[in-house]
Amino acid sequence: MITTTTGTGTCPRCGATPVSLDGALPWCAGCDWNLDAYDADRRPPEFGWSWVDRRTHRLAARLTRQQYADLVGRPLESPGRSLAGALTVGVSVLLLLGVAGLAVAGVWLLFAYPFPNAAVLLGVALIALAVALRPRFGRLDADLEVLTPAEAPELHALIGEVAAAVGAPAPHVVGVDGHINAYATSVGPRRRRVLALGLPLWGALDGPARVALLGHELGHFVNGDLRRGPVTQPALTMLGNAADLFRPRGDTRADGLLVMVGEWLGRLVSWTLSRLLFAGHVVLVATALRESQRAEYLADELAARAGGTAGATRLLDVLLRAESVATVVRNAVRGGHGPAAWRAGTTRSLAGAADRLPLERQLTIREDTSLFASHPPAGLRHRMLVARVPREPAVELTEERAARIDAELARHYERAGRALSWSA
Repeated sequence: MITTTTGTGTCPRCGATPVSLDGALPWCAGCDWNLDAYDADRRPPEFGWSWVDRRTHRLAARLTRQQYADLVGRPLESPGRSLAGALTVGVSVLLLLGVAGLAVAGVWLLFAYPFPNAAVLLGVALIALAVALRPRFGRLDADLEVLTPAEAPELHALIGEVAAAVGAPAPHVVGVDGHINAYATSVGPRRRRVLALGLPLWGALDGPARVALLGHELGHFVNGDLRRGPVTQPALTMLGNAADLFRPRGDTRADGLLVMVGEWLGRLVSWTLSRLLFAGHVVLVATALRESQRAEYLADELAARAGGTAGATRLLDVLLRAESVATVVRNAVRGGHGPAAWRAGTTRSLAGAADRLPLERQLTIREDTSLFASHPPAGLRHRMLVARVPREPAVELTEERAARIDAELARHYERAGRALSWSA
């Protein structure tokens, strides 16, 4: 089923006939009626209790709509700092101080009393806990193939131009992998900036969309995304790690009633503490991801600044139809064709879905809404770009220059294409 009317009357808001896509709950294409509904048949559980999932979806839908309404009518040039961001930073600082306090207390107990003594065991336990809860700074993905400026001068030059256009620093590391995706992150204690380009995606994009992709990813270095901050990272991981540490494991198999009761009470305390820590983790992550979604809107704005509004919206449509892109690339690779065929196939796929695409974008407003979504729904991101003054590309990527970049990446394309074709 592609698009069907529901046959149940008209939209109670505007009187239009509701629509459906692939068996989804019907909604109104004209006014978004019923897009906030919880579609239990099409959503994987988040908490495992349907009544909780239904209510958290309703809350997420309200927050997502409110954020869009707050941002659509004002400039996105400066990320600033919202209440959610300030709260996340404050909690992260407290958690870091707490872990440092555990380590200091553990070291003090090691030397405070003459050895041997029971305090040493407690000191070792506190130090081990501090080590387990320490902030992680990340490392390069093992699948990432790093490209030096000598290996890919044209690609590095283009990245430098786009970085200048969006006011972002150039990445320290540029790499490619075989995913239909791209990402920007910072790794290590020195926070080295990393830009990773998925070659099936890169090869399937035309020039303006490629520039928009670079603008979006490089924009993450200046858009205030909390997920990439060394100070805010503890708020997103530390309580979750602590909850996992205290989670009871295994069954009670003690001999004797007193020992069995003691172990049962210990497991009860451990389970309660683990659940409390996990609840705190959920609240903090949900709060921080509100700010992360705000940062994604700004990254989209920077994508439009670099590659033009048309390039940025085309990029969103290609990502929305990632499964179709994967099919196009697999078929082209099996036929012995390279990225030029990937782009042509993707263009045909988008053209063939022209009538369906607006509904697919709209349906994401329901299906991509979550308290734990790092990105706003693709439909709202597309609307945000279209609602603003159209932008022309700040950086032009001609076909000749794109061909030179593809030549630099030729052997990487072959490897990525083979891996994707074998994964089917």
